[in-house]
Amino acid sequence: MAVRRRMNVYFESDLLKQVALLAARQKVSQSAVIEMAVRSFLTGDIAGQQEAALIRRLDHLSRQMDGLDEDLSVMGETLALYVRAWMNAQLPLPPDAQEAAKARGRERYQNFLAILLRHLATGDRFLKERSRDIAAVREQRAVDANGAGESSVG
Repeated sequence: MAVRRRMNVYFESDLLKQVALLAARQKVSQSAVIEMAVRSFLTGDIAGQQEAALIRRLDHLSRQMDGLDEDLSVMGETLALYVRAWMNAQLPLPPDAQEAAKARGRERYQNFLAILLRHLATGDRFLKERSRDIAAVREQRAVDANGAGESSVG
C-alpha cells in the first residue's frame, strides 16, 4: 500500500463548495475527490477525454437523427397530401368504364412496384438521381459561361 502524506493547500471557497458537493454525491471524502482530480490532471485522463468526445459525437448524431426523422415526416405528409389532392381532382368514371379503369390501375401499380423494387435493389434513389442531374446542369452552365466569356474576349 502506498504511503500517504499530508499536504496543506488553499482553494477558493466556491471551489471548496463544489468539492464538498461532489464528495457528498459520490459518497467519498473530499480528499479522495481532490486526489482523483490531481491524478486525472497529471495523467491527462485519456479515457475521460475519449468518453467526453464519444458523448459529444453521440449527441451530434442524435440531433442529426432527430432532423432526419422530421424530414421523413414532412416528406411522408407531403406525399399523402399530394395523393389526396390528385385523387380528389379525378373525375368519376361511368359504371361501364370502371372495370377497365381498375384493371389499368392494377397494371400501373404493378409497374410502379417493379420500378420501385428495381431502384431499391440497385441503390439508385430518386433524390440521388436529381442531385446528379442538378450537378450536371450546374457544370454545363459553368462550361457555357466560361466558353461565352472566352469567345467575347477573342
